[in-house]
Amino acid sequence: MAKSPGGNVTRSDVAKAAGTSVAVVSYVINNGPRPVAEATRLRVLEAIKQTGYRPNAVARALASGSTKTFGLVVPNISNPFVASMAHMLLQESLDHGHVMLLGDAGDDRKRELELIQGLLNRQVDGLFYTSVDRHPYIDVIQASGTPLVMLDRVAPRPGVSMLRVNEREASRQVTEHLLSHGYQQVGMISGPLEMLNAQDRIQGWRDAMAEKGLQADEALIFPASYSRQGGYDATKRMIASGQVPRALFTSNEGQAIGCIRALSEHGLRVPQDVALVCFNGTDQSAFHVPTLTTVRQPLREMARSAIAMLKNGDGEAQLAEFPHHLEIGESCGCLLTQQK
Repeated sequence: MAKSPGGNVTRSDVAKAAGTSVAVVSYVINNGPRPVAEATRLRVLEAIKQTGYRPNAVARALASGSTKTFGLVVPNISNPFVASMAHMLLQESLDHGHVMLLGDAGDDRKRELELIQGLLNRQVDGLFYTSVDRHPYIDVIQASGTPLVMLDRVAPRPGVSMLRVNEREASRQVTEHLLSHGYQQVGMISGPLEMLNAQDRIQGWRDAMAEKGLQADEALIFPASYSRQGGYDATKRMIASGQVPRALFTSNEGQAIGCIRALSEHGLRVPQDVALVCFNGTDQSAFHVPTLTTVRQPLREMARSAIAMLKNGDGEAQLAEFPHHLEIGESCGCLLTQQK
């Protein structure tokens, strides 16, 4: 039997070609619920091949109650940390038989909402979400009844599950690490001030200064986007202000790379002239020159937990908190000191 030129081949066409009933064709396609003799199964498969039949994925999803897809909405996939997290979620989704649909908001709130609505219209089985700012569209998602896991900290809300690393404590630790070298002041390139994670990291910086009995100089906080361009621009502002600290904490890996570039353009070296640590390092941190001292998050464990939250959730809010660790590179000056 030739393939239909219009492509509108039905299960009835397959059944006719195979000499079986439509029910038997369905059992073969769905691998059940009733067994089919091997010879009959092979005949049906051959008929599918001959007719060019393609199962209607939407109809199957409606029948099974699952589209076998997850959605992921992120602020900007160019952020190395975001890309690394997305990669882990994709791998874990595939391991659980799901396809991941990625929505990159490009740091645009309007686009973020459009992506969420598009994914919800496609009836994804669950949504992973990091918002562009501190005003995520949680109400829109909850109104759809779609399971949700937030990948960054938001204010606690009923029914909203969340992954979390204690960013305040992590920031305190990396700032304390710089202070342990004997520096009396540490500057900071923060994220946008309206974002909760930026506020957490700034407070950790303040905590470390207070524990050492040092006055935190708020003029040394330079807010910027979580990007290489943001780090570069913030450092240029820092240099223009004449306030280049001997030690510096950047709020993510991209900012650190942009910062080092701007310092280099003004003849300043890391760590010889400015000791630097950063937050949210990825595998790229070890390949930068100098290698970056950074806080790392356990992305694979976080991705596994996020998938489990969606698949096994009962509608109640779940919170999974993960440890961080400080990975020592060359940028803070430790390794340079050890080599002398």
